[in-house]
Amino acid sequence: MSENFTIKQDLIAEQNKKSAEFLAEDYDYLAKKLQRRNVNIEDLVARAANFQVAIPSWGVGTGGTRFARFPGSGEPRGVFEKLEDCATINQLVRTTGAVSLHIPWDKTDSVDELKNFAENHELTFDAMNSNTFQDQLDQKFSYKYGSLSHSDSSVRKQAIEHNLDCIEIGKQIGSKALTVWVGDGSNFAGQTNFRRALECYLESMREIYRHIPDDWRLFVEHKFYEPAFYSTVINDWGTSYFCAKELGEKAMCLVDLGHHAPNVNIEQIVSRLIQFGKLGGFHFNDSKYGDDDLDAGSIKPFQLFLVFNELVDAELNNLPNFDPAYMIDQSHNVTDPLESLMTSAMEISRAFVQAHLVDRAKLEEAQRKGDAITALATLKSAFTTDVSPILAKAREKNGGAIDPIAVYRSSGYRIEKAKERPAQIGISAGIV
Repeated sequence: MSENFTIKQDLIAEQNKKSAEFLAEDYDYLAKKLQRRNVNIEDLVARAANFQVAIPSWGVGTGGTRFARFPGSGEPRGVFEKLEDCATINQLVRTTGAVSLHIPWDKTDSVDELKNFAENHELTFDAMNSNTFQDQLDQKFSYKYGSLSHSDSSVRKQAIEHNLDCIEIGKQIGSKALTVWVGDGSNFAGQTNFRRALECYLESMREIYRHIPDDWRLFVEHKFYEPAFYSTVINDWGTSYFCAKELGEKAMCLVDLGHHAPNVNIEQIVSRLIQFGKLGGFHFNDSKYGDDDLDAGSIKPFQLFLVFNELVDAELNNLPNFDPAYMIDQSHNVTDPLESLMTSAMEISRAFVQAHLVDRAKLEEAQRKGDAITALATLKSAFTTDVSPILAKAREKNGGAIDPIAVYRSSGYRIEKAKERPAQIGISAGIV
């Protein structure tokens, strides 16, 4: 492959040098504040430097809605260009070293070439994602009326085989999980037999589970509605938990922050799944109304913090079977996707570090005494602490950028990619 434009480390170092003095001032000031709370800032920098959240391959392209899609300049045209963009994000933020692929969107003729390309760009592969919510050109049976839960066994068999193909590709590239989300459901009362549909889904998933390697996990992802608007087969965390429990110990529940009914207490759902030993992972995003797939932390940053409060509490207590996989899952319609993914990765890291600031002993005492005001104040004290200097220091420590967006824009990356990648104009909808 020809040599494509990349951001040089010299530019990152040059830009970091400009910001170093102000960062040092902010960092020292925060260190003194935290010292009064008996918190060692270096420990938090180390935690932030080790934190990782995967990038979705499809996230580096412009998304869309049911109405239209407006392509941006320099969009990736295939999986290798997607990996270039993912590597650029990680080069700047240093917390996104893994990529989650979606098959068949990311299928390639040479899996070895794909693996080598990723390694050369210092990337690994996170969970594989199957696609039985779209019909492909070479597909014999349609998924219009369902896939793994379809009433026709031939359609179910086709969907099963696709998932098995995803597992085989994943094994070759070093993935250790398969995420299964289906859009199966109905739009009219009476269209589907609820019980029979779930039975068919479980029958299909048992066959898929039978092929999951011993060192893999199978993630069951639920969604309240959409694309089906009357009923969805895997519609909530309870159904997801039931299915994961039925399938076996390698089956876990995956929580997408936008896949719930409005105003649901997501942090409590997280706590329940942790308690039941079935929390497998996350798809981070944000929402105002439904599965909006907005940038993480852009609408409900306190909710994101409260989710991490549960996660960090489980981490610090060394709870059994707790090893969640973190991934961003967003659709970028009006922003540069790389800027949105960098910003989201930083906001997720922010919530993670803030959750480590919670005074657990004080919180537990307040809970035991029924002191609601002190309990809330304890959480708010951590949430309102600006940990930006910690995040910047962690990025700098790992060779990233103190200010990733500023470096990205000054590099001219998008302009150079627009030259390398001719624009693709169309009106078809993207991912929603």
